[in-house]
Amino acid sequence: MAIRIDLDFRSGIPIYVQIMDQIKRRVLAGELRPGDQLPTVRQLATDLRVNFNTVARAYRLLDEAGLISTQQGRGTYILEAPTPEVSEHLRQQAMEALTHRFLRGAARLGFSPDEVRLAVERHLRDRNPAVDDGEDDE
Repeated sequence: MAIRIDLDFRSGIPIYVQIMDQIKRRVLAGELRPGDQLPTVRQLATDLRVNFNTVARAYRLLDEAGLISTQQGRGTYILEAPTPEVSEHLRQQAMEALTHRFLRGAARLGFSPDEVRLAVERHLRDRNPAVDDGEDDE
C-alpha cells in the first residue's frame, strides 16, 4: 500500500495539487490500477511529513473527480483510469490553484490588475512568439 510521492516544497505548486497530480500520473501510467488501495490520509500525511488536511484535500478532490473512492472503515481505492473529462477537470483545478496563488502574491506586493496582465502578456510573448501582441498584422 506504499506509494512514492515526491514533493517539491519550493516549486510554488500547492502540495495537495502535487499529490493529486502524482496519483493521477501513476494511474495513467498503469502503476496504480483499479482496485489498488492507497495509504490512509493519516499514513500518507505522516510519510510525506505534511499536514493531514493537505492530504485529505487531495483525496477529497480526487474522489469528487471520480478517480478514487474512500469507503469509511475500509480505505481508499483507485476506481478507474480517468476519462478525458476527469483528466481535464483535474488539470483545470491545478490551473485555478496556481492562478489564485500567483494573483494573491502579486496583490500582496502591491501590483495592480493591469500591471499583472501586462507582465503575463509580456512573459507569454517572450516565451511564445506566436502569441498575438494585440497589433494587427497587415
